[in-house]
Amino acid sequence: MRSHTSPIAPKLYRRACDALAADIAGGIIAPGTRLTETAVAGRFGISRAPARQALAELARLGHVRKAEARGYDVVDGAAPQARSPGTDAAGAPPSGDPKIHFLSSWELIYPDIEIEIVSRTSLAGWRINEALLAKHYGVSRTVARDVVARLQQRGIVQKDDKGRWHAPALTSQHIDELYELRWVLEPLALEKAVPRLPKGLLARMRAHVEAALAATEVDGSTLDALEQELHVELLGHCGNASLMRAISLPQALLVAHHFLYRWTSELFDTEPFLPEHLDIIACLERGDTGAAGAALVDHLKISRQRAMLRIQAVAEIIRPDELPYLERLEVG
Repeated sequence: MRSHTSPIAPKLYRRACDALAADIAGGIIAPGTRLTETAVAGRFGISRAPARQALAELARLGHVRKAEARGYDVVDGAAPQARSPGTDAAGAPPSGDPKIHFLSSWELIYPDIEIEIVSRTSLAGWRINEALLAKHYGVSRTVARDVVARLQQRGIVQKDDKGRWHAPALTSQHIDELYELRWVLEPLALEKAVPRLPKGLLARMRAHVEAALAATEVDGSTLDALEQELHVELLGHCGNASLMRAISLPQALLVAHHFLYRWTSELFDTEPFLPEHLDIIACLERGDTGAAGAALVDHLKISRQRAMLRIQAVAEIIRPDELPYLERLEVG
């Protein structure tokens, strides 16, 4: 029997180190740039201790070397060069320069938190404690609040009548409500998107689906990408931002599927949504938007039943560890 266990809290110094190393390797942070504990801590919203660890690890990896004064200089091979003009002590160009994007603290920890919560909604509903989340990940309450705001935007958490955050369980009723919203809203977005579709999009989508159908085995990440291509990328061309915001809430199911596909790859001999996607694409290719919308509705109605099968299968095989910032909500 497979089980799912939680990793230890992510080490912020490692996340900061990886982000800086990637920017150094990509030339975004120029050789000779001075990196200091204060600047790194401020940029990532972490304390000086993990910032110090991140810089020490970068030095161990050969990306930086200790400066004669304070801080570290970014090196280029064996010989550091002069600092690139216009960069500050953290390696960032003057305000407004779009070339550099550092991950903020909430972005560093968000992926782990999202998957930890979504994986548990197959079992129950959960209340999220912002203060304990901040303590668990070693971040400020502001960072924890940013994480929860993103979870709300993704449709994963909601506020109850007392103003507390909770992630609802993926019950049959909740799944039915989400899918009903999807088959009302997504066909409208599809109709609006059709005149705006970029050249080559449908051909690319067809090629991806046909490749998956021809493969002897399709992993969860591929299935997830195919779902994103149809339900997010294609519909995103509808040109109606308000409609897409409305669609994004029931599409929290796509976040759940990102997890569920990894654990239920053996549930079906051949992934059943692939020919359904192909049918929708074929209707669009021949210019029959009405038939494409009807095929999309049929696909979503059938998918509702399969989603419950996946959730039930996952609930039988995962045994997640307890997390201090999540409180299980009792039914009733």
